[in-house]
Amino acid sequence: MDVVLWIVIIFFIIVLLLAALIWQMGARSQKPRKIMNAETPLVDTQWQSLTFTNHGSKLEGWLLQPASNDLLKDGLAPLIILAHGWGSNRTRVLRYTRPIYEAGFAILMYDARSHGNSDSISAPSALMFRDDVLAALETAKSLPGIDPDRIAILGHSLGGFGALLALDQGMKVRAVVTDSMPVHFDTMMKSELRRKKLPLFPLAYLIPMIWLIRSRISWSQFKEASIPAVIAKHAGSSDIGRTPIMMIHSNGDEFISAEDLKQLKEQLPDHLIQTLFVSTKGHSTSEQDSSFWEKVIPFLLESMEYASIKKEARGTRRQASRENI
Repeated sequence: MDVVLWIVIIFFIIVLLLAALIWQMGARSQKPRKIMNAETPLVDTQWQSLTFTNHGSKLEGWLLQPASNDLLKDGLAPLIILAHGWGSNRTRVLRYTRPIYEAGFAILMYDARSHGNSDSISAPSALMFRDDVLAALETAKSLPGIDPDRIAILGHSLGGFGALLALDQGMKVRAVVTDSMPVHFDTMMKSELRRKKLPLFPLAYLIPMIWLIRSRISWSQFKEASIPAVIAKHAGSSDIGRTPIMMIHSNGDEFISAEDLKQLKEQLPDHLIQTLFVSTKGHSTSEQDSSFWEKVIPFLLESMEYASIKKEARGTRRQASRENI
């Protein structure tokens, strides 16, 4: 056999082996670590377990009752949906709960599919987080004692990403708060590759394509999942039929940089969104900064038409140190 032909054959074998290796890397990276939850939430208010389904999968969660009746209207309480991020679970976002339920809100917190105690799917994605937020909202609206017209969302990292994408699916809520959220999908991908000390090129370009193929997400769907476009379309005052949005990020977040949010704020028209930059270190610590609750609780109260009520966020630092896993 001609030497040139052998070289060509060996070249194609190497290419196929590399392609198979990168495919396996992409598939493994699309399988988040699954951390089981604590048996009971460490909270100082009444709670109950709940389950709901989405696309045939069972999702498990907790419903926390408000610690006071201050915000009841016709016997119904406003509710905040807590959406965790990639590789997390509902136990890990307990760190947010105390100031919220002490202010008079109920809380629905759940494990997204392929996380915590919920059922797993073969190819989780950002659109999965979006769809799970929508399913949680529909569940919340039917809960006894909950006002279906007074629901807001607080999402950490990819949970916030999914919550904003849900607005483009017609989701109607009183407000959305995001914390430490990647503004762009490739920001999250590059951050994960750096964390695992893997080369950005070509993995940062090839692995997202593998994710799309495995999740059966078309290129057009991917392009439509643009946070800047969604915000420009849906964010703003509720007086004009838009959704109030507050986006928070820590300047000390070494996993997802705050620079994306700063650039987004500069690109958007004034007053379209509210932003807050805190001074904690890490990707899951923003709530430890006192300014977090000084801004978030009044924002949620105002979104629920309680602008005249001013509640001081209490116990935030104690809650953070005890529950920030």
